[in-house]
Amino acid sequence: MTSEVISASPDTPFKDLVELMEEHRISAVPIVEGDYAIGVVSDADLLPKEEFRGGTAEKPAILSSRAEKRRWQRAHGVTAREVMTTPVRMIGMNASAGIAARELAKAGARRLFVADVDGSLVGVLSRRDLLKVFVKDDETLHAEILHEVFGSSTWLNPATVEVVVHDGVVTLRGLVERRSDVELAAHLVRAMPGVVDLTNLLSYEWDDTLRPRPAGTFG
Repeated sequence: MTSEVISASPDTPFKDLVELMEEHRISAVPIVEGDYAIGVVSDADLLPKEEFRGGTAEKPAILSSRAEKRRWQRAHGVTAREVMTTPVRMIGMNASAGIAARELAKAGARRLFVADVDGSLVGVLSRRDLLKVFVKDDETLHAEILHEVFGSSTWLNPATVEVVVHDGVVTLRGLVERRSDVELAAHLVRAMPGVVDLTNLLSYEWDDTLRPRPAGTFG
């Protein structure tokens, strides 16, 4: 996330909001009261001023959509409080990147504002922030997989597994004891930040999902 959040107060004038967004090249500004975000003003919230020419255009008909009526109301707004959208889309600072990506996808949003445990605003998380994990180079990703998946998260011996990483695509080869080990390794590798895809070529000695371990086998 980005911890330095450009924000505005509820009384910030309309023109100042536009200038703030232009100066910092951002598409939305959280509206903050104290340490808490009470709304957000995006470029979409400001456009009705032009759509309805500052409120001089004809008022929407009674049967017009709620969205059109709201845009007309925003066209009359002169402060952040009058044009902002509520509630603010927030996510906890301890939420995983996967949860954040899911929330962004479900909402079709460009960003989520990040809250501390007490609800105060501490940052903003954009789609671009989440995609940064895929900039990780193959050597770093390879080392992280060996350490996190085969070094600490499982009881698998790294010496029995070959891990190859090319352009973020991981290939696993080798022989492990149980079929469940194959499935666990695949699950953990896919969950690693920066993994684009996985080709799992691991084989196993026995299928522990179907029958008890035969006596005297492997290990």
